[in-house]
Amino acid sequence: MLVSDSSGSFFAWEEELHGLKHHIGRVFARCKVRESAGLFLDGVLSGIERKTGWLMAEQAGLSKPYRIQSLLGRGRWDADALRDVLHDTVVKAIGDPAGVLVVDATGFLKQDKHSVGVSHKHSGTADRIEKAKLAFFCLMPAGLATA
Repeated sequence: MLVSDSSGSFFAWEEELHGLKHHIGRVFARCKVRESAGLFLDGVLSGIERKTGWLMAEQAGLSKPYRIQSLLGRGRWDADALRDVLHDTVVKAIGDPAGVLVVDATGFLKQDKHSVGVSHKHSGTADRIEKAKLAFFCLMPAGLATA
């Protein structure tokens, strides 16, 4: 399942993703590296089960994984600058520099065979491997500040 399948309008999602790629693109000076970063982001957000260089390259329509692998291994870009751009983006979305964004994975135990996404996995709810679905929630708790 793609992120866009569960996040509302596909076109709104696609537009937001395009905007994010444009926003972080300034970190990547070379056009090819910037394009590879966009393809990498598409691969990470895609529905492919394993996020390897080969599979992400295949997802992007590339015949070989070298562009994806080069981005992470040999590409010249400033990781600290990318971190700062993303930090500023998150602070702007939260609306408070002292805000906190919490990502929580919650397991829902399931016994039936017909629910999508059910498989044997570790569930914190059961504190063991069990048939479950996982859901991820982003929370912005009020009154918390970063350390």
